[in-house]
Amino acid sequence: MECKYSVDDIDKIVGYKSWTPRKKVDALLFVDCTLYTNLGKESTQTERLTTKAKSKKLYKAIAKVDSKVGALILKALDE
Repeated sequence: MECKYSVDDIDKIVGYKSWTPRKKVDALLFVDCTLYTNLGKESTQTERLTTKAKSKKLYKAIAKVDSKVGALILKALDE
């Protein structure tokens, strides 16, 4: 399966009126999954930190859609 969305599409995904909150969260998590699967053993520390920062943006967007799920994910990220 190919992800047709990226981090640049966060606002677009969150703004879809015809999508259920579940579908929005799933799409945002799929973008996050794609970010991490593109990392490898040879990835630099900078690339890893950039990916983590992008993930945090995605998780904050998830919190806008579903505050309970977003809060849990953000809390786990900070631990």
